[in-house]
Amino acid sequence: MLAGCKDSIACVDNNYRVIAESLFRPVAGDSPEIEAIENFADILGIGAEFKRLIREGNTTANETEFRRFLAHFQNNLALLISKTWVEKSDENKKECLRRKVPGLISLIEKGDYENALLEFGAILDELAFLFFGNQSLQADFTEYTLRIDTQMGLFWWYGSQIRTQNLKIDTNILRALLLIGICYLTSF
Repeated sequence: MLAGCKDSIACVDNNYRVIAESLFRPVAGDSPEIEAIENFADILGIGAEFKRLIREGNTTANETEFRRFLAHFQNNLALLISKTWVEKSDENKKECLRRKVPGLISLIEKGDYENALLEFGAILDELAFLFFGNQSLQADFTEYTLRIDTQMGLFWWYGSQIRTQNLKIDTNILRALLLIGICYLTSF
């Protein structure tokens, strides 16, 4: 830990910390507000894309745009997985991760955002291992990534948080939380 930091998120700029902490409230059963999610998207540098995709209404144009974006996400994630150098012993992890992506896309297309968010969290764990190796398994992983880059560190903090949340919340909030990660990795 950095000197004086009680936890990883406390180590970031105060404005970022306040926004990040409002994303996942510590009160059980409480869900984030869409405004908090939009603010978090802004600090990750994906606010414009996120807001464009999260628009209210299920028009055919919005749905077509969302499906096109999902295809970009899937292609970019496949590229990230295939272009990441790993030890020969970890090549199987890459292949297993590659096979999980279509299942995630299918859950999203069905509108099963609760299970999609859980699957996305598992994919993020494996992706972090491909990127950072055993460091991703350490307790100070978020702090480590925050030192590299604040936005990237906040993204991996988000990834650790989505796996610990009560996902019995509004479908629109689940979709928005998932869209944060999708937008970030699409622009990575």
